[in-house]
Amino acid sequence: MNRTFLFANIPSTLFHRRLSSISKDYQFIQKSRLPSLHFQPSLPRLPIPALEKTCERFLRAQKPLLTEEEYGVVEKNVKSFCSQDGQSLQKQLIDNDRNNRQTSYISKPWFDMYLNDRRPLPINYNPFLVFISDPKKEYNSQLIRSTNLVVSSLRFLKSLNANLIEPEVYHLDPKKSDTKFFRTVTGALPSSISWYGAYLFKAFPLDMSQYRHLFNTSRIPKKDSDELFHVDQTNYITVMQRGKFYKVRVLDDNGNIIDSPTIFSCLKFIIDKPSTEEKHPVGILTTENRNVWADARSHLESIGNSDVLRTIDGAIFNLVLDENELAEDEFTSLIRQYLHADGKNRWFDKSFSLIINKRGVAGVNFEHSWGDGIAVLRYFQDIYKDSTEYPQVNPESKPNNCRVEDYVTDLDFKLDDKSKVSIENAIQKFDSTTSSLGIEVHEFKEFGRNLCKAHKISPDFLMQLSFQMAHHKLNNYFVSTYESCSTSAFKHGRTETMRPLTVEAKELCLDFSERSRHSKEELISKMKKASDVHGNLIKEAAMGQGFDRHLFALRLLSEKAGKVPAIFTHPSYKKLNHYILSTSTLSSDVVHLGAFGPVVPDGFGIGYSIWNDRLGAIVSNYKGNTDGSGLLSCWQASLNELYELLKL
Repeated sequence: MNRTFLFANIPSTLFHRRLSSISKDYQFIQKSRLPSLHFQPSLPRLPIPALEKTCERFLRAQKPLLTEEEYGVVEKNVKSFCSQDGQSLQKQLIDNDRNNRQTSYISKPWFDMYLNDRRPLPINYNPFLVFISDPKKEYNSQLIRSTNLVVSSLRFLKSLNANLIEPEVYHLDPKKSDTKFFRTVTGALPSSISWYGAYLFKAFPLDMSQYRHLFNTSRIPKKDSDELFHVDQTNYITVMQRGKFYKVRVLDDNGNIIDSPTIFSCLKFIIDKPSTEEKHPVGILTTENRNVWADARSHLESIGNSDVLRTIDGAIFNLVLDENELAEDEFTSLIRQYLHADGKNRWFDKSFSLIINKRGVAGVNFEHSWGDGIAVLRYFQDIYKDSTEYPQVNPESKPNNCRVEDYVTDLDFKLDDKSKVSIENAIQKFDSTTSSLGIEVHEFKEFGRNLCKAHKISPDFLMQLSFQMAHHKLNNYFVSTYESCSTSAFKHGRTETMRPLTVEAKELCLDFSERSRHSKEELISKMKKASDVHGNLIKEAAMGQGFDRHLFALRLLSEKAGKVPAIFTHPSYKKLNHYILSTSTLSSDVVHLGAFGPVVPDGFGIGYSIWNDRLGAIVSNYKGNTDGSGLLSCWQASLNELYELLKL
């Protein structure tokens, strides 16, 4: 099963966009000169690649994974597909796309891929991000930080709903295009042609259709295929503490944000409320297999819990108040807490949960079917900036004299013996799963982006090469590797797979395993060529010219017709899509940690970061199946080899 990761490989400058229209108006985080969706109607459509090109790219990706004999069989199947069955499937795909011009050819199939998967959401799908601390240490208490982040979140919501959030635009040269003049010119153009105006500035507006599901959204478990539930507007958030749920009204009857002292008072009331941990926490059921959870939820509804469940589903978002006092330098424990925890104080079905512990360490865990992370990261960065630069409460803040009971409502579940047994079973299963998960963290401080650029080598290529070298050192063979690339430059674009294991990267790994036989000059020359290949693959993927999503769509059509070509039934296709190394990166100054789980039982999840002078990685794996600490040790050794080669 394919999986999209937290952050696609897109230019890091996107995540350093300045908030040119930050607003001091309490109701709005921004008041953009350009409407949020100004460019949406004129975004280009995601192209369907030429069948011949897709077949060429597929073979190129298969070559480093197969023996000559295996490759010969695959090549024969591909040639047959390209000249026969593929032609009719391609025509059908193009016809379908032509009749659905309001979206992309991959949007619905990709939604369905997520919603059909029966695996539990935590670890398998839901990723997380942790904020860096508020620079003002005294603002990092649970109550103060929760209040400020909640208010900033509501300000973001209000601006989004009012079309006042700054449009997401990738600027090739921000100094020339991220300007008032750019906004004036493109703002004067009708939405139907505004994208073309931005293009003249070498600025590329990105799809913002996923933002609709950021708030007031939940994934509902159903037998065989889940549903995405969304309401346009509600006036409350849910708050979880010790496994208990509370409904907190945060908008007034006119849809305006309630004053911050009242929100502060409500959260203080919940935090200070004397209570024990919920004996039968219903949230643990969201860690279950989706069919199991669908049955359990249906039973909960049948015994009188429909209103409580629908209240949770429709909440603006879910605020989680954790009891732990983990500090931000307790990396492994923090990763576990925000990736999965014990599941008792979580509701993994919500579009996102804002999680804050007793020390004020804050983060987000989000459900993945509705979006690919760009909307979450935008929200994440904007509320960090707003909550730290324009905090609404401070260490001297006191509760006001509001009647808290008018704003806070306990949400209590009615449970029978059957539900309690389901909860107890889920606790045991999730504890077993999380106990089997390994987490390894390392920061390599010898070099980073700057040294790579001095050699005109892509830093991302170098990181991916180091992972290939590490796995080869550990196991002496090569495996299918996934790196996500955003196609958000297109209307309803999602992601495309970029495959870092190229013929050139494999050859380099083998050369490094026989280092004494190759000169420094030879290896650096090969690295530059392999880096160029890597960069071109990223460009192809970002421009909708990868092969994975195209073949995915063609395969679905063939399955629907009941005639699946040999290209899809040969074991090599399954092997190519069995991602032993699942990798993702992000660049943001406000992210302290971010990671995800492995996507196959015998694989590794690798979240990595590249800074100017250092490199970092978080590796997850299932301890009984793979060696996470061994991979990390081999990764460090590989980076040392690369540093010895490249150091000036």
